[in-house]
Amino acid sequence: MTNIPRGNNRWRQATRLVRGGTARSRFDETSEALYMTSGYVYASAEEAEQAFKGEKNRFVYSRYANPTVQMFEDRLALLEEAEFCRGTSSGMAAVFAAMASQLRAGDRVVSARALFGSCQYIIAEILPSYGIETVFVDGTDLEQWEAALQRPTACVFLETPSNPMLEIVDLGKVCALAHAAGARVIVDNVFATPLLQKPLEFGADIVVYSTTKHIDGQGRSLGGAILTNDADYVKTELVPFLRHTGPALSPFNAWLLLKGLETLELRLGRHCDNALAIARHLESRRELGRVLYPGLPSHPQHQLAMRQMSAGGSIVSLELPNGRDSAFRFLNALQIIDISNNLGDTKSLATHPATTTHQRLGIEERAQLGIGDGLVRLSVGLEDVDDLKSDLDQALAAAI
Repeated sequence: MTNIPRGNNRWRQATRLVRGGTARSRFDETSEALYMTSGYVYASAEEAEQAFKGEKNRFVYSRYANPTVQMFEDRLALLEEAEFCRGTSSGMAAVFAAMASQLRAGDRVVSARALFGSCQYIIAEILPSYGIETVFVDGTDLEQWEAALQRPTACVFLETPSNPMLEIVDLGKVCALAHAAGARVIVDNVFATPLLQKPLEFGADIVVYSTTKHIDGQGRSLGGAILTNDADYVKTELVPFLRHTGPALSPFNAWLLLKGLETLELRLGRHCDNALAIARHLESRRELGRVLYPGLPSHPQHQLAMRQMSAGGSIVSLELPNGRDSAFRFLNALQIIDISNNLGDTKSLATHPATTTHQRLGIEERAQLGIGDGLVRLSVGLEDVDDLKSDLDQALAAAI
């Protein structure tokens, strides 16, 4: 793998998003080049030998590294203000690789209970089958974190805001407790994006993303990313794991993600403005059980959210009365907003977590997390906000 200049560290955010990591070929192209190649050729057998021994720094195989993928990695690292970034084939590949690369049988993991369904499956089902102890805590309860981290721990995992209840974890305090227990802290920052929250600044060791969401943000490509400042972890654990297990980000998807980063700041600003307006509008509808959005003063952790995040994000959750029936009537009545389990898209999307993303959890587990049958998660897009309000109003009229 070669060393591609990331860009000027003095550049401001918008410049980093457009120009960070760019490495032009000898053709001096304007748009970043798309290197659709699986392998690379060598001038001699001796050069190939040197490359595989690590004596010559160059691209060897696109499962290991690729010029387009590395441009994306360097741009995202510059944005996150991280030393290292590795792209993966999906967000779940990033989550699993970040943990599996460092965990061994007999290790212990402590995790916030409020997680995306697949993340919960990895920690509750897969890791224990490898002989790894896992403990879940209420992510908002510092006393539970403190009690769980009284024993030596290898890894702490959390989402903040969480999916779909938008719970906020106190990053600074949890990171301090985790480090005292010897743990590395992994934060899934997908809801906040690197523009709204930078977990490394609060003490996190590793940040993971599903770049499928806001970073692509246009429903085109899967992707994931792992970012850290821990050089030893990258060299001795993460890179060997990625190379030999193969969750590689495709060059084409990396190219799409590079293009997505160029407009992320513009899109995310509109996402947040629309989401806040929608949250306020829904909160005015007294017939709803509750409306959850970190940017609302009514959110139970609003002050903490605003200390850690620069805006409330694009996700709003609402609870309809009468459970599944009214939630399904609401979803089926939507005319602009699409039913989809994706999020962070230019198009507004709605999903019913109890029967989709979190359906594998038992009724008691969902109740413990607050995921009732009437809960709907909205990913607010870039449409005209008044059109979205009208669509929501007519769907609520059909549902209640």
